[in-house]
Amino acid sequence: MERRILHLDLDAFFCAVEEKLDSSLKGKAFAVGGSPTGRGVVTSCSYSARAYGVSSAMPMARALQLCPSLLVVKSTRGEYSANSKEVMDVLKNHSEIIQQISIDEAFIEVTHSETDFHESAKNLQTKIFKKTGLPCSIGGASNKLVAKIANNIGKKSIKTKNYPMSINIIPLGDEESFLTPLPVIELWGIGPKTALSMERLGLYTIGDIAEYPLQGLINHFGTHGYSLAQRAKGIDKSSLNSHRTRKSVSHENTFYEDTTDQSKLLDKLRDQASKVSKVLKNKNLKGYTIKIRMRYSNFETLTRQITVPDPVQESKDIFNFGSKLFLENWNKKIALRLIGIGVTNFSGNNSQISLWDAEKNIKQAELSHLVKKINTKYGDKSISIGSENEQ
Repeated sequence: MERRILHLDLDAFFCAVEEKLDSSLKGKAFAVGGSPTGRGVVTSCSYSARAYGVSSAMPMARALQLCPSLLVVKSTRGEYSANSKEVMDVLKNHSEIIQQISIDEAFIEVTHSETDFHESAKNLQTKIFKKTGLPCSIGGASNKLVAKIANNIGKKSIKTKNYPMSINIIPLGDEESFLTPLPVIELWGIGPKTALSMERLGLYTIGDIAEYPLQGLINHFGTHGYSLAQRAKGIDKSSLNSHRTRKSVSHENTFYEDTTDQSKLLDKLRDQASKVSKVLKNKNLKGYTIKIRMRYSNFETLTRQITVPDPVQESKDIFNFGSKLFLENWNKKIALRLIGIGVTNFSGNNSQISLWDAEKNIKQAELSHLVKKINTKYGDKSISIGSENEQ
């Protein structure tokens, strides 16, 4: 039996939630995000605001230049996750196989549904709106890849200042013909830089990629070339993963003012490492790979990582490796506007350790517990565990 997969995306989710909380926002140009006087950016914007050119991740100050009448709404914390849960509960009642991939996005398998493919999507869209009051758009196809692209194209095809609430179902067997005329940037795995590389090869549509010699794609894009060739033909055999597994833990900050102050940057990394460590311990996770992320004042973004022999969890280890990686890659001539640190490539929880390591870990756990108690009583930053190489 041919699979039938739906991709659901809540339309301007944060804005839709804010409208539920404040009905006076309906139909108005507004954006959810940070203050325009600082480093605030647009988290989400209404479709009325999008008509002025406002978009997500845009500096809020720029958004106000494009739309002087734009209303700036501060994020209502807690409401987004609560509304997301309501939607996911509806999905669970619609199908036994769902995969949530973000707070406002999910795949749903309806292969064994007795209703028509399009009707199944329409029923789901109606259920969600009636139950939660939230609008959504849905794409459908025989696999996740094409279903998601179908949804993206469906939403773009509807020109409106309201929520699109589109439904775009690709008939089974028409996957490749649907993809063929689309620009290469619509294909999963292709960003702006790869799209430029494609253009240099004379590849402008997904169909161009599908027709290009496989060995040529591999020569230009490495092993990624093979997956691009498969995707361009609408081939995707990946299954829905109903159990979400955390792949990384990270923390980053955008500075109020760009800085080249090394001491300030290292202090921020140390604080971030402590927060990452706290999450890792709560989730009982250790990771082999430490990564850092930097964004310069010119918005150039740099990500670097290092993989170590033994998995890390303690803040001092995360900071030691991360700060070394940072200092080796930071261009001190350019001020930074953002810095972040994270841990990924998680290990299993049943690896053996030596007696010396066990004793060391027990002492470290006791110290961490003491620090936690002190910070709980007197505040999060009252005391912290220093790095071994600190003087």
